[in-house]
Amino acid sequence: MYKKLVPLNKEHHQQLRIQPINGFQFAAGVHVAAVMLHEFARASAIYPIVFLEDQAQDKFYPVALLGLEQNENLFVTDEGRWQASYIPAVIRRYPFALARSGEDEVFTVCIDEDAELVSTQEGNPLFSDTGEPAEVIEQVKRYLGELQQMEVITEAFCRFLQSHNLFTPLNMQVRVGNKVQNVTGCYVVNEQRFANLSDELFLQIRHQHYLAPIYAHLTSLSRTENLALLKQGITSVSQPSDDDQVH
Repeated sequence: MYKKLVPLNKEHHQQLRIQPINGFQFAAGVHVAAVMLHEFARASAIYPIVFLEDQAQDKFYPVALLGLEQNENLFVTDEGRWQASYIPAVIRRYPFALARSGEDEVFTVCIDEDAELVSTQEGNPLFSDTGEPAEVIEQVKRYLGELQQMEVITEAFCRFLQSHNLFTPLNMQVRVGNKVQNVTGCYVVNEQRFANLSDELFLQIRHQHYLAPIYAHLTSLSRTENLALLKQGITSVSQPSDDDQVH
């Protein structure tokens, strides 16, 4: 999705302007989108939510499946329209992102310089004539800051599941027309292990408010069938509201 992500600074970007998202062609090749814990309730009604493993950092993170194959987003039409009632926040934040800077865990706002939404001619300015951040930058900082807080909570949730051995590899088959498509390479909560948790651990999960996202995740897996239908062009889901299309 990102082509040239660089730290945002007034020396290099004072003349840049940003246009609002009016199409999602930039995400047409994105087959998974990271989702935060606070998104589970809405995202699970549309997308299968699964977990991917980052072996280098020995951790898991949740994603919404947008396609059944690499470089396939079944929710973006040929015209660039997103055919779903909820768009993951990681998509809506484009062309901005936060990146860790150094070992002191300082976060820097970055921008995709090659994004079609970025130009020197059209859109809202990123900086004033004196080099001060414009309102759009302040909004982006607030939005990215909120997402970062949610990411910390999401990482804690995944560490909890991992520490109690609740993840298991997903091995699912869905029928796409006359073919059977394998869905592998990701993880889900093991329902049997979850059902057999001790009363003490179950109460701990409830007190940490993890029950709702676990159930949302497990329920969402049935949405994989919707992906198969979308791939065949049989069905679509409702259109995004205006609130879901803003940064």
